Amino acid sequence: SLWQSPELLSDIQDGYSVSGHLLVCFSSGYFIHDSLDIIFNHQSCSSWEYLVHHAMAISAFVSLIITGRFLVAAMLLLLVEVSNIFLTARMLLKMSNVPSPALYEANKYINLVMYFAFRLAPQAYLTWYFLRYVEVQGQGAFLMANLLLLDAMILMYFSRLLRSDFFPSLRKGSAGRDVDGEKFLID
Repeated sequence: SLWQSPELLSDIQDGYSVSGHLLVCFSSGYFIHDSLDIIFNHQSCSSWEYLVHHAMAISAFVSLIITGRFLVAAMLLLLVEVSNIFLTARMLLKMSNVPSPALYEANKYINLVMYFAFRLAPQAYLTWYFLRYVEVQGQGAFLMANLLLLDAMILMYFSRLLRSDFFPSLRKGSAGRDVDGEKFLID
C-alpha cells in the first residue's frame, strides 16, 4: 500500500487508500484468528502477552476501520510483520537444534537489523509523531495509549532478544521451562 502510494506518508492521520484499508481489515482478521487459536488450543497462560498484544491491535484497527482515520499509522505499524520472518526462523532454528550454528548466527544478526528497521524505527517514529501532532482526546488518546503500551512490549521483547542471543550470561534462569510454553523470544 505504501509502496503504491508513498504520498500517504505525508498524511498519517487522514491519508486513505483502498488497499491500505483492506490490509488493515485482513490484519484484524488475522489477529482475531490467532487469538482464537491461542484460546481454543489452551495456550492462554503461556501466550498471555500475545493475547494482550492482539487485543490492543484488534481494538485499534477496528477503530481505524470504522473512522477511516490513522490508516497510514496502522500501515506503518504493520511493517513489524517483516521482522516476524526472521523471528520465526530464529524460533524454528532453536527448536530444531540445527547442527550448523552458522545459519543461526547469520539469522541472529539479520534478525537484529530487521528488528531495528521494521519494529523499533517505525514504532519510535509513530510515537514521536503522536506526541507531537495528535490531539490527545478521543480516538487520538485511545491510540496513543495503545502505542505507548506497544512501545513497552517491543522494548521488553528487544531486551529479551538481546539477552538471549547476544548476552546469554545476563539471562535470568530459564532452566526448567518447557519448549511448548515458550514463544518467540523467551528462549
